Formats: sequence, structure tokens, C-alpha cells
Amino acid sequence: MRILICEDSVLLREGLVRLLEHGGHEVVAALPDAGELMGRVGETDPDLCILDVRLPPTFTDEGIRAALELRRARPGLAVLVLSQYVEERYASDLIAGQGGAFGYLLKDRVADVGEFIDSVERIGQGATVLDPEVVAQLLTRRSRDDRMRSLTDRERTVLAALAEGRSNQAIAGLLFLSEASVEKHITAIFQKLGLDAEEGGNRRVLAAIAHIESTAGPGTGSAPGHPNTTTHTQTGSFS
Repeated sequence: MRILICEDSVLLREGLVRLLEHGGHEVVAALPDAGELMGRVGETDPDLCILDVRLPPTFTDEGIRAALELRRARPGLAVLVLSQYVEERYASDLIAGQGGAFGYLLKDRVADVGEFIDSVERIGQGATVLDPEVVAQLLTRRSRDDRMRSLTDRERTVLAALAEGRSNQAIAGLLFLSEASVEKHITAIFQKLGLDAEEGGNRRVLAAIAHIESTAGPGTGSAPGHPNTTTHTQTGSFS
């Protein structure tokens, strides 16, 4: 896979280059800021871009704005955003935005080389990868949406697992339920959120987004049933 990196930290940037090349991938460019990003993407035609959330010159939101621009301009390009800590607003913008496969991971995940490379490859193959801390902080706040209030505690737990991209089989194993019970809960969630069957597989994505967009207030901890492992979700179908 051809990968472009945009990271201001020299140590992390060079470390990513070595990790990815050792994993059998080609790093086509490694940039310290987003100034030449769009031009280099056009020149090198990467399969995946890895960007830091905070980049020069202001170290605020340059990376996330670049990621959103890339997703709009090149919807077929996979994008992975790395962050020192969870930036809830930015994560929500990415999830709700248009574009292809993407990931949002905390930089700590890079330390687990095998898991990080697996996440990169899944994103390159069309998956969405959300750090569990991102999911936890976005999905465990007080709901202010009537649709969310209509969900039972069990349905909320199933929705949290669904938002992490778990398959029905994985949710069943996590919550000690039968797959038939999980399917029943998910059907009820779709109905209560007003997601029609015509939406197809996208209902799983839309359900997670609806939950995120309806939350408010500071995070209160990990969501029920969220193990501390990187989550992998299939774009569109969340299968």
C-alpha cells in the first residue's frame, strides 16, 4: 500500500516510516506540515494518508481540516488521523463527513506495532477504525434526543457495541446473547431511531452517528461493554 504521512514530530514521523516500510508498505512522502499536502497527494497518488490532528503553524486544527478536505476532494482516498488525546468535536466531524474509509486513533496505539499495522491495513482495505477511547467519550454522555431516550439500557449497550463496528456475532459473544436476540435489539434500535430499511447497510453507520450527534456534556467514562481494544468497522455496512 502507498502511504503519505503528515506529522510534525520528527521522531514520530520517522518512526512511522520505519514501521510501515518494515510492514511491507511504501511511504511515498513524509511531510512536517499540511502546506504541500494536497499537491503531494496529487503527485504521489497514495492509497492512504496518515495525519496528525495538530500541525504547524498554529497546532490547533490544521490536520483535521486537511483530513476533511482530503475526504471531500478525494473520496476514494483512505485517511487515518492520529491524535495525542481524544478531540471529540473533530472526531464527530470526521464521522459525519463525506468520504471514504477513515480512522481515528490515539498515538499511544502506535506503540502496539502489530495492532497499529493491522489498523492501517484495514483502513486501506475500506474499513473504518475508531479508537475505543473515542467511541467511549462520544457515546457515554447524557442524551438529549427523544429518540435516544426511547432506547432501553440493553439497546444502548448494543448500540455502543454496534458503533464500535462489531458484527452481530461479536456483539452476541460480548453480551452473552444469542445472535437472534442481537438482531432483535438492532431492529428495535433502527425503528426507534427512524431509520428505514431503504437505507440498507448504512443504517448501522447512521445509528452510530445519530447517537453521537445527540449527546452533550463531558464524557463520564467507558461505555458499557467497551473493551480496551482497537475497534474495526466496515465503512457503510459496519459489518
